[in-house]
Amino acid sequence: MKEAMMTNDILSYCLSSLKDTTLVESWGEKGIFYNPNSVLKRGVYVLTIKEKDGNNDKISLLNRDNVYRVNVGLRKQTFIERFGYIPKRPSAGNIVKMDYDFTILDTIIPHPVYAWMGWVCVLNPSNKTFEEFKIMIQESYEFAKEKFVKRKKNEPSNAKV
Repeated sequence: MKEAMMTNDILSYCLSSLKDTTLVESWGEKGIFYNPNSVLKRGVYVLTIKEKDGNNDKISLLNRDNVYRVNVGLRKQTFIERFGYIPKRPSAGNIVKMDYDFTILDTIIPHPVYAWMGWVCVLNPSNKTFEEFKIMIQESYEFAKEKFVKRKKNEPSNAKV
């Protein structure tokens, strides 16, 4: 098996390559958010790294030794071009109905829970797989910037009442 990249290398790549991003650790995962000047409370997700199973997300078997999953959200059209269709949203605590082994390492696959939103993932990417995944990180970053503009418009103003 090819040696997996270290999670810190992935996070460092994002923080150094994607302007106006920040690292937030919460809910047992590390997230890269687009949030220029900390305008929004959290910002908009660009990428997450999940290193352990959660109550509603155990299918990737992240409790195996040194297994982690990197996740990014793509535009739905890009997801469809790669995987053929957008699956239906699963009911709470379940996974999407797609014919993938969600435990496979070093392979870009639909996200087991959030594929319905256009999210993809890779468990323990090698350097070679990460090079391909960088294109998806870039799209997720550009998509996050678009969402940021929309979200910023909808934020309540700080005007005094």
